[in-house]
Amino acid sequence: MSPELALQTYQRRTVQQATELAAYSARSVIRAELPETEQRGELVVERHYTAPRTLEFKAVQYNGDGFVKSNVITRVLQSEVDHVQKDDFSLTAITPANYKFSYKGTTQLDDRTVHAYQLKPRHKRVGLFKGRIYLDVYTGALVCAEGSVAKSPSLFVSKIEFRQDYADFGSFTFPVHNHSEARTRLIGRAIVDIDHRDYQPTATNVEAARTAAP
Repeated sequence: MSPELALQTYQRRTVQQATELAAYSARSVIRAELPETEQRGELVVERHYTAPRTLEFKAVQYNGDGFVKSNVITRVLQSEVDHVQKDDFSLTAITPANYKFSYKGTTQLDDRTVHAYQLKPRHKRVGLFKGRIYLDVYTGALVCAEGSVAKSPSLFVSKIEFRQDYADFGSFTFPVHNHSEARTRLIGRAIVDIDHRDYQPTATNVEAARTAAP
């Protein structure tokens, strides 16, 4: 695909997913570290999403420091819930209304050929970021997004940098790994890695559900 067609295809897929995804379940492993104090924790959760604004977590297992669990991991999960409950798709979607795009050419990413685009948010708004996205040159699917958030979602966090990798599950695209580093005002630097697996999406109609089966 040309860079323009890949971007148009990605944006169309995003709108379709927002319309057709009725629910999904997955298992997530959240690992958090506070380098300054050498505190760590790992939480395994089952996540369940129901469109349009319900995201729930069920804890399966936790190992590590209790402070990390309550002050880092729990806050990360709550921020996801808040995002789902409050998100206005039109205000956070990767579209020309929210971003300025600059094409940076093709490159290799995890053995895939991708188009790279530089993104600059048009507004300093929670849910937007400054950085890059990488789209598969053959399908237009989102492979990776990386950068820094345009506006911190919390007064206690001064900066967040991230990289999020994606994979296709039928006609849907979901994050499979997220690495983020945040600078907080109270506990210093926090590093969080989240792995997602065992996605089970449910579509809004039988035909889409058949396509989405992993």
